[in-house]
Amino acid sequence: MDRMLYIAMTGAREAAHSQQVNTHNLANANTTGFRKSLEAFTNHPLRGPVYDSRDYAQLQAVKADFTSGPQIATGRDLDVAVQGDGWIAVQAPDGGEAYTRAGNFQVNSVGLLTTGDGLPVLGEDGPLAIPPFESIEIGADGTLSIRPLGQEANVLAEVGRVKLVNPDLQELARGEDGLFRRADGAVEPADVNVSLASGMLEGSNVNTIEAMVNMIELARNFETHVKLMKTAEDLDRSSSQLLRIS
Repeated sequence: MDRMLYIAMTGAREAAHSQQVNTHNLANANTTGFRKSLEAFTNHPLRGPVYDSRDYAQLQAVKADFTSGPQIATGRDLDVAVQGDGWIAVQAPDGGEAYTRAGNFQVNSVGLLTTGDGLPVLGEDGPLAIPPFESIEIGADGTLSIRPLGQEANVLAEVGRVKLVNPDLQELARGEDGLFRRADGAVEPADVNVSLASGMLEGSNVNTIEAMVNMIELARNFETHVKLMKTAEDLDRSSSQLLRIS
């Protein structure tokens, strides 16, 4: 009886965890540059003195799906989308370097170029500071050019370059803040082959229909495991009554 109970329990536990991951993906269906999470499970046998008595499902890892999201035209000068492979380097809340695909840039009140979440965008020598400007352009190589205040329309000044990187995806790990970093903690060098498209944003790679179907399936899966646990309880109670009668 305990085999049925504990196997159903582990199934319900992992179904609940999968539902959390799926719900998180669905909640970020409209988040710029978001990469959905994928789970990997494995069989975990219970070792016995002679033979393995049973197998349990166990979460092995939660990884990211690095499939590109859709390209969305915005026409905004400070919106950029990475073309193909590559990442934008930003300063994480802990002060370290991290990587994102979210190119919804803005200039804050002190002149720093930041993401939509307020994270400073990094250049070759640290966060990028933008002088007061009439207009701004971001080139395909990440070069920032502005028309300074009071200057003629044909006067452009280069003020920096966004750091673009292209690390091995196997070396990237997502942190609790949603940003990606190299698993070994190293800083990735800039890659001149990464390019940007101005006036575009990359959307989330979450398929909302697929996520909704998964939510229903996981809810039914969890319910089935709970029913199995209730059945195991009922069988155990019936067995106890028969033993008392005998």
